[in-house]
Amino acid sequence: MEYRYTPNGVCSQEMIFEIDEDDIIQDFQVIGGCNGNLKGISHLLKGMKVEDVIAKLSGILCGRRATSCPDQIAKALTKYQESKAKISE
Repeated sequence: MEYRYTPNGVCSQEMIFEIDEDDIIQDFQVIGGCNGNLKGISHLLKGMKVEDVIAKLSGILCGRRATSCPDQIAKALTKYQESKAKISE
């Protein structure tokens, strides 16, 4: 399933996730932001469970900002889980 998220408070403009039925990230792309860093994060996320990514990346800050791209990834995946739960109700 493709899931798209528009991050807030960071340089990235859009995050695109491909997540399988077992909540494992198959692919991750970011439009905008720090290209090299986000490509590295993308490679690290592939094969990880959504809940594990949320646990590892939540609350990471970037400089004086109240968030970061990793924190926004965690927020995106939390919203994904919430939307998935609503669909199954």
